[in-house]
Amino acid sequence: MEKCVICWVYGMVQGVGFRYFTQQEAGRLGLHGYAKNLDDGSVEVVACGEDERVEKLLTWLKSGGPRSARVDKVLSEPHQPEKAWSNFSIRY
Repeated sequence: MEKCVICWVYGMVQGVGFRYFTQQEAGRLGLHGYAKNLDDGSVEVVACGEDERVEKLLTWLKSGGPRSARVDKVLSEPHQPEKAWSNFSIRY
């Protein structure tokens, strides 16, 4: 079953390759969506794909993501994107 979530990742997640590593992990899981830096220092992640694979990405994010980052908290909720994503990209 297809599932989409939007989440906000807080901590030391900008300037440490967080979006790049999230893109790599999402690609490995076959997800589509994006990772984007926000002005408050957090990273927004939209991930869509098979329910189990989306949950694996959420678990990876909540467990700290890449070693270069420090994740303090992850908030997530179901999401209905306005457009369909064909891959997982880094947004600027």
